Parts: sequence; structure tokens; C-alpha cells
Amino acid sequence: MSARRGRGGGVRTGGKEKRPAGASGPSGPATARRRLKRIGKFLERTYSKPASRARRDLIAGLVRTILSQNTTDVNSRRAFQDLRERFPGWADVESANVRSIESAIRRGGLARTKARRIKRILRGIHSTTGKLDLGFLRRMSDEEVFAYLLALDGVGLKTAACVALFELGRDVMPVDTHVHRVIGRLGVVGHPGTRDATFEALSGIVPAGESLSLHVNLIRLGRDLCRPRDPGCATCPVRSECDFGRSGETAEGS
Repeated sequence: MSARRGRGGGVRTGGKEKRPAGASGPSGPATARRRLKRIGKFLERTYSKPASRARRDLIAGLVRTILSQNTTDVNSRRAFQDLRERFPGWADVESANVRSIESAIRRGGLARTKARRIKRILRGIHSTTGKLDLGFLRRMSDEEVFAYLLALDGVGLKTAACVALFELGRDVMPVDTHVHRVIGRLGVVGHPGTRDATFEALSGIVPAGESLSLHVNLIRLGRDLCRPRDPGCATCPVRSECDFGRSGETAEGS
């Protein structure tokens, strides 16, 4: 499945990391899929296999995803709890002024930006469906889900993919900063320059049923070892599959 944004290009995530000396080019689809399968197994041995959990309130999942941006899991959970305590229903959030929403979600960071985005999204849902309910997405194909969500002002490709994976249980793999960085270093699909480009490159390549496990565990790896600076390649569980790690091994041995 390949989802495409209606307007504009991918989201820039900073400077492009230099390609490791001796790194391989993009693998063919079958080879890339086998590599991802092996990487997934290595990561599950290290971090475990996450359990799927489709939720009932899809709007809650969408708002959670917005609140999770550029902050910690703890702070985003606190912000969501504060929002629900202040505004019991989504109609209350939609009708509230931005300053009130901003005050409620302050602990999540970037409160003004997120408050405006949440209000725009709720208005968009209401204007297109006549109510604040996304239950109809369950009856849609993956392509239709992405098309609807991406048409909402304030929803990008990563957010749409997170809703599809975590809230609807679809087999799609969101690409955040960690996933983008780790996949680029692994070199499984070459070295895409943006998160959106990485998502597109992985579409149709991720082994069936492995999207959730790979997404969650690649994030864990990115936080624990495959950091932007000073990555812990020496103890990485997927170093044998990694262009970046193998180039470091060559340099150390020379």
C-alpha cells in the first residue's frame, strides 16, 4: 500500500546523513523484505514482540498522536489526560477557544501549535461528516483511510499512518524521526532523504504482519542505541544487517 499526500512534498527532518563508505545501494524488494524480516526477529529477541490493540475512539487516537509529537510519552499522556479532564467530550474541545485548549495541554509541549491543530482537525471532521465520529474509517480500505485523514488540515503522513496502525490495526508502518534514521543507516531501502520518502520506500516491502513490531522496536533501538550522535554500534543487535554498523566495523579493523 502506498499513501501519497494530496499537496506538497515530504516533511524535512534535517540534514541528510552521509552515506557510509562501502554501503550497498537499495536492495531489490525481495531482498529488502528478507532483510527486514531478519531485522525484526533480532529486535524482538532484544525488545519483545509488541501486542496489537485497536481502540474504539478513533478521534482520541488521532488527538493522542498529535499530542505525542516532539515530546516524551509521559508528557503526551499527561497532556491527553488533562485535556479530557477539562473537556469531557470532543464537541467541548471543538467549541472551546484555542487558549483554553492550549492551557489544558500545556504539559505536552508546543501547546499553542497543537491546540490550533486539534481544533482545525475537529472542525474538519465535523464539517465533512456532520458529527465528531471517525468510526466510518473502519469500513474503508487503507488507501481511503489515508485519503480522508490527509485531507484534514493538520494531519500529515506520519499521523495518518499512526492512526491506521494503532487505532485501526492496519498493517502499515509509520515513519517517525527514529525510524527514518535507523532505516537510513541500515540501508535496506537505500538512504531516503525525508521521513515521507522512507515511508514510500518501505510501502510494499515490510513483511506482512510485521509493521507494528518493526515500528515499535525500531523506535526503541533509535532511542537506546542508534542515536543521532554517538550511536552504540558495538552492542547493536542488528549490526550484522546494517550498512552504517558494518562500515564502522571495517574502520575499526583497519
